[in-house]
Amino acid sequence: MTVPPAAQSQPSAAMVVPRFAVRQRITVMVNRYEVRAVQPDGSEGHLLAMAQQKRLKLKEEVVFTADEARTRPVFSFRARQRLDVHAEHDVFDEYGQVLGSFRKRFGASLLRSTWELSAPGLQAIGRERRPFLAILRRIWEFIPYLGDLWVPFVFHFDFVDTATGAPVLVVERRKSIRDRYDVHVPDPRLDFRVAASMAVALDALQSR
Repeated sequence: MTVPPAAQSQPSAAMVVPRFAVRQRITVMVNRYEVRAVQPDGSEGHLLAMAQQKRLKLKEEVVFTADEARTRPVFSFRARQRLDVHAEHDVFDEYGQVLGSFRKRFGASLLRSTWELSAPGLQAIGRERRPFLAILRRIWEFIPYLGDLWVPFVFHFDFVDTATGAPVLVVERRKSIRDRYDVHVPDPRLDFRVAASMAVALDALQSR
């Protein structure tokens, strides 16, 4: 993807990864996500980070580690409030410094999921790409028993700079029983750790 002209004059983030993939692993007590590099031919490459979301926590937190053994935490995101659909989430580096934040716009998301994303020098808004599919997914989730099963609708999110409308982050879900996403980051101002956190949150927090 071409870097937007508005972003070319801005300083790049400390850690920039223009493209990566996120794959979900489903276990009994936690949700785990693999974040992997993408090769030039589109295939998945080496592991960039592993994420783990513990269920039933009062305050949402997802920790990313550098290896599958989870021996070295490298970044994380955590909700500011407890059990709140309006909660804002902060993204932290491995030393606890804030890298950015995001939150779901609850009212706007009733029919079409909408998120706000903030990073140094950057404010972005993200929405489901196809409004019709967003409505179909809402109907599916409200059907008894079906709402707890795999959702058969492929949905994508597009984040744009609120000032210029230029693309910032694109998250596209692949057709797969286990959730799998292709992530493009055309704006170099968006740190990889914030982009990866947002991509995982779109799956982990989507039903909130």
